[in-house]
Amino acid sequence: MGVRRVVILGSTGSIGVNALGVLKRLGKAYQVVGLSARRNMALLLKQMRQFEPDVISVWEESDARAFRAQGIIVHGKPLVVLSGLEGLMELAGWGSADTVLSSVVGAVGLRPLLAAIRGGKTVALANKEALIMAGELVVGEARRWNATLLPVDSEHSALFQCLNGERSKEVRRLILTASGGPFYRTKTALDRVTVRQALAHPTWKMGRKITIDSATLMNKGIEILEASILFGISLDQVEVVIHPQSIVHSLVEFVDGATLAQLSWPDMCLPIQYALTYPARVPGRLEPLDLVKARQLDFFKPDFRRFPCLALAREAGLKGGTWPTVLNAANESAVQAFLEERIRFTDIPRIVEKTLSKHNGVTRPSLEDVLEADQWGRHLSEELIHG
Repeated sequence: MGVRRVVILGSTGSIGVNALGVLKRLGKAYQVVGLSARRNMALLLKQMRQFEPDVISVWEESDARAFRAQGIIVHGKPLVVLSGLEGLMELAGWGSADTVLSSVVGAVGLRPLLAAIRGGKTVALANKEALIMAGELVVGEARRWNATLLPVDSEHSALFQCLNGERSKEVRRLILTASGGPFYRTKTALDRVTVRQALAHPTWKMGRKITIDSATLMNKGIEILEASILFGISLDQVEVVIHPQSIVHSLVEFVDGATLAQLSWPDMCLPIQYALTYPARVPGRLEPLDLVKARQLDFFKPDFRRFPCLALAREAGLKGGTWPTVLNAANESAVQAFLEERIRFTDIPRIVEKTLSKHNGVTRPSLEDVLEADQWGRHLSEELIHG
């Protein structure tokens, strides 16, 4: 295999930063050809100087002009600077790239994801929101354009590894593990939870939005839908168990009674590296798992009453069509409002539920239907937040 050329969408976020660390350790067999960022221009500049990509994309045209004004030369050519959604889409389909890490958070990542797929890229997929918004469309386009989708989520990476070489008709259940977040085993009154408390995840270091999703268990609800879409398994075959140690990342139960699981210390660099090097496995920084040192592995049933987001996500998935799109839109709005201290923690599922209850969905949506439902869900949820 020759040099693998990589574009990272969302290089200044948690996944993007970890991915660049992985690529640095992997050495000359990997070349970073493109980076993108929305807000953190200082970090993007630092990354650009270290990895020397051919092209970058930023959200604001004013930031693009500032980069262009510097007259940066890379490999003897002027640095290409793109901007806005169109720039992100162009970067995702960049001609010289063969692998695209899609780690832009939220619905904005959908069209760049489709651009990467339509470019026939190998896509390391960390943007779960884009997948649940338009799952059938994304998977159908990947099939049409012969693009490969490799999950970066630790749970779906685990499922992918356990399912590799297996026949789907022989799968009985997919079992996703959830840490439970910071509040699962505490007596904390959830309506009095602060932003600081909700961001204090016990085992994973992640971005702010996904950390709140982990605290509400919406993250796991979304992952149920993601697993069903990625692996072509019905929703009633996907289950969740609480596993506070976050060592067993997911399990696959087969019809003969055998169960396969993937275990490791909790570190996002492992699933990122697996997606970037697949189908090869190469040495990494992660210390091998010592079961004696781990000592205890606990598993519990989820508390659907205390954490209603799990049931809301499953319900939206069963309805299908644009309901998952609206679920995601309302959740993104509610989480942002909580982070800005405009609503309480327990208002997040309430706003999502009310938004879903008013949605008249489209069962087989086009891309335009999906984008329209996304905007509708954001508009209504914002009205409920202000209401």
